[in-house]
Amino acid sequence: MSTSNNSSDQKARQDKVGATKTMNKKQLKLWFLIPLIVFIGLIAMLYMRLGKPTDIVTNTALERPVPAFELPLLSDTSRTITNENLPDKPFLMNIWGSWCPTCIIEHPFLMKLEERGVNLVGVNYKDEIGDALGYLNRGGDPFSMSIQDLSGQFALDLGLTGAPETFVVDGEGIIRQHIIGEINESNWQSRIAPCLMVLNDANSNNVSLDMRQVEEVCQ
Repeated sequence: MSTSNNSSDQKARQDKVGATKTMNKKQLKLWFLIPLIVFIGLIAMLYMRLGKPTDIVTNTALERPVPAFELPLLSDTSRTITNENLPDKPFLMNIWGSWCPTCIIEHPFLMKLEERGVNLVGVNYKDEIGDALGYLNRGGDPFSMSIQDLSGQFALDLGLTGAPETFVVDGEGIIRQHIIGEINESNWQSRIAPCLMVLNDANSNNVSLDMRQVEEVCQ
């Protein structure tokens, strides 16, 4: 009787070990199959997207007026700024934030432009007012005024892809150039200054812009 029970127990243990090994093999195969399934899924998704437009479309206000806005003045949030308060001469509209590393790199050059007499209007993008004002106190304020765009909607209406970005605006409030990334001496000399010069000349002489020249210079 004892021998029979021992045999039964041994067989049960062997069956259990065999089942465990079989389960482990199945789990191992499954772990090997998961990356393959994920890869096939990605390939299928990419194939289905071929020839279809992207879901993310950047809206740019280039060659159009600065979008209508009513936003607080950063230095005095009790005051509301609108398009009517923008300069009536060509200027640069710079999107910046105290949280933006590239803005920090760009800032000293903006101070140089302010010293050269370039009119800069700032758009403070998605920033806490204390952080923004502290940033300007530390590095200097190159802007004739800064607009507080806490929600970020105005910058998106302009066509922002990521701070910092700068828009060159003519005396009629039309955006003529869009600079993605920081302004530095290189792109200032090669792109921005020539465009601004054409706009300033037309504005100073009270003549209409030569649109062929604008298209050529303000690329």
